[in-house]
Amino acid sequence: MSQSTPRFDFLPEFLPGWVWLAGAGPGDPSLLTLGVHDALGQADVIVHDALVGGQILRFARAGVLLEYVGKRGGRPSCRQADITERMIALARSGKRVLRLKGGDPFMFGRGGEEAQELARAGIPFRVLPGVTAGIGGLAYGGVPATHRDVNSAITFLTGHDAGGAVPDKLDWGAIARGAPVLVIYMGVKHLDAIATRLMAGGRPGSEPVAVISDATLPSQQVIETTLSAAAAAVAAAGLHAPAMIVVGEVVRLRAELDWLGRFVLPAAAERQIVG
Repeated sequence: MSQSTPRFDFLPEFLPGWVWLAGAGPGDPSLLTLGVHDALGQADVIVHDALVGGQILRFARAGVLLEYVGKRGGRPSCRQADITERMIALARSGKRVLRLKGGDPFMFGRGGEEAQELARAGIPFRVLPGVTAGIGGLAYGGVPATHRDVNSAITFLTGHDAGGAVPDKLDWGAIARGAPVLVIYMGVKHLDAIATRLMAGGRPGSEPVAVISDATLPSQQVIETTLSAAAAAVAAAGLHAPAMIVVGEVVRLRAELDWLGRFVLPAAAERQIVG
């Protein structure tokens, strides 16, 4: 692991005893921000989640300590309290601690909770936003989050609450009526229940839906379906988490805007054959 590019003088210095909460983006290393890339080359310890892949961690400097604290549904996971306590202890020992999360740390990433605990413990911290999957993942799937001919509003929501169940505290009727486009994080497991709630709230079962699995990665898969058929379509296709779900008429634009499927992947296959 090495830092492959020189540092720019406008980038902040990562001081000992600090924790930087950073977003690694949805997966494609080219979507790392310059600040996060630089932080990878300065950190003493990187405390990273399951969605941060090796292609991103290879930008870390030689000798860095990597600590995996991933949380995946249905699998043994680190307790959130233990993660925070570990970061505090590392910072107090004088380490430069990079807390690296997939996407953006403040978008359904518990970054706000961790920042609160750091503040309460008197640990100085910096937040480095990342490209969230609800924007970058949709773009790689050929679905614009907004389009002035289709929608002037968008709603982002999570498909499960802190206990792992469908969020029953949400006003699903208001969500169904509130925005032309809905972007749902972590909703594959409960897609049938979510679709049922949205249709009960007034969304038509025929409304287009796209489900994007492994967004921005070489393993990315996208299916287009309808709200009423979405859960069955996902099961039939064998799509798995992590996946983004987008509901709304912007999905129809994918026929023209699937740049990855139309231009990049065919070109890559052609190069492979020629080579």
